[in-house]
Amino acid sequence: MFKLKDVSKTIAGKPILNGVSFEAKRGEITALLGPSGAGKSTLLRVCSNLEKYDTGSFCLDDEPLDLGSVNKNQTVGMVFQQFHLFDHLSVEENVMLAPLLCKRKTKPQALDETTRLLHRYGLEGKAKARVSELSGGQKQRVAIVRTLVQNPQIVCLDEPTSALDPKLTSQVASFIREIAAENRIVLLTTHDMGLLAELQANLLLMKQGAIVERTTSEEYAAHREQFPMLYDFFE
Repeated sequence: MFKLKDVSKTIAGKPILNGVSFEAKRGEITALLGPSGAGKSTLLRVCSNLEKYDTGSFCLDDEPLDLGSVNKNQTVGMVFQQFHLFDHLSVEENVMLAPLLCKRKTKPQALDETTRLLHRYGLEGKAKARVSELSGGQKQRVAIVRTLVQNPQIVCLDEPTSALDPKLTSQVASFIREIAAENRIVLLTTHDMGLLAELQANLLLMKQGAIVERTTSEEYAAHREQFPMLYDFFE
């Protein structure tokens, strides 16, 4: 389980995160929802040690988690909204960078793991292709593979369908369910109601840097009237 307690962050005196606390279990999907500027992406970036925070604490499996170590230990993996791949490199080279540079794997070890994951995500035929030659859906799969090759315990996905054709939503939902089923903790942000409709997730609605309403997909579907702010967001 991943626990955040009272996480806060300000920029130039403006609260960006305001006492955020929640728990996310292994094997489950937690969706951070809310309008633009609510703090959702900032929270994922804080968890990934890509942005600093002011106050708060983090625990993983009941042990304190030092976010300063998560990049070195590959505890947290991030799939970015715009993928952030190296267009001039091949698919294979993009995926192998982290195992070679961060995990100090040998080239044969990195290649074996890369090949396995590319096959799993239907990209084996694109291993030698440059990223610049790929479609948006293929780039998304490469971004997921690049994250999973590091074997993170926590996987963060920032608006995973925003740059894709809506027809690919079901495919992305399937990938997210598979990632969670591997006993990982999945955190995602999204405005895509189609994606949420295909996921059983914990729903956390954020406004002005704080969580203002929380429930599960099942509970919301059964008792929408009990969650007026989520209802307004969805409708």
